[in-house]
Amino acid sequence: MVKKTPPVLTHVLQDEAQLIAISKRIKRAHGQLGAISRMIDEGRSCEDIVTQMSAVGKAINTAAITLISASLKECIENGTSDTQALTDKLQKLFLSFA
Repeated sequence: MVKKTPPVLTHVLQDEAQLIAISKRIKRAHGQLGAISRMIDEGRSCEDIVTQMSAVGKAINTAAITLISASLKECIENGTSDTQALTDKLQKLFLSFA
């Protein structure tokens, strides 16, 4: 007898505007990381470097939270069959940033 495994709950964001905004934020953070590397090589002050590191962290966290919240919104609006399970999974992802 073959044991059935439960389906894996996943969601791929479809909202093009949100995807563009998230992509722009990630690209900006990528550029900031390069700037941080140059700042270290140039011997810039700890304060300047940490300020830029903080900005990168906030940009990444904001992109992740935007991705999660937009996905949750789509799941609710589209009436995903197992909305509660997927909502729980997305909430767990969200709380990983708290």
